[in-house]
Amino acid sequence: MKTYSIVIVDDHLLFSQSLEYLISTFLNFKVQFTASNGKEFTTKVDENNLPDIVLLDMNMPVMNGMETMKWIKENHPSIKVIALSMDDDEDIIIKMLRIGANGYLLKDTNPLVFKQALNDVAEKGVFFSDIVTNAVADLSETPKNHKDLKKSLKKRELEFLQLVCTEMTYKEIAQKMSLSPKTVDGYRENLFEKLQVKNRIGLVLVAIKENLIEF
Repeated sequence: MKTYSIVIVDDHLLFSQSLEYLISTFLNFKVQFTASNGKEFTTKVDENNLPDIVLLDMNMPVMNGMETMKWIKENHPSIKVIALSMDDDEDIIIKMLRIGANGYLLKDTNPLVFKQALNDVAEKGVFFSDIVTNAVADLSETPKNHKDLKKSLKKRELEFLQLVCTEMTYKEIAQKMSLSPKTVDGYRENLFEKLQVKNRIGLVLVAIKENLIEF
């Protein structure tokens, strides 16, 4: 059985130590080291012995989770990252999806779900909590006609989808596209139906998975 190495990056010592102890009870995972912020992580990580997975707190001093995530993807894209947060905020989740997070977990996650997340990210490359996976009817098969999907979307729908994957609000998107809020609502509902998703997170997931947008 392969053993996967884990690095914990979190400024809360008690949480970090508790997480390290929990991981020590899993047979196929071991903690390589811990860091209290992203900057410390960048100085401690060994390029010749990279971890398989980084558990990354979103809210840290010096160098926060978002900044650290970007550094990892730019410098060591082979490292998988699971974001840890107290917030199930849609905007934060969308930001993490855009920059390549392999998973997103709330800090009050059940230990069994946490273990499943580690296994899924290690073996399949991705895991997201219910708030993300519930955004899409069936992420493994949705939508069904992958190759023709982009062709089936109108130019303005693709433009709208590109903006949905940013930090802009729907009101700001309407202003950017010179449309009324009601028209933007129509675009949103049409794409929900076409892409078989339930909310904005679902739109972003499918847009990234099916390469419908440009970064």
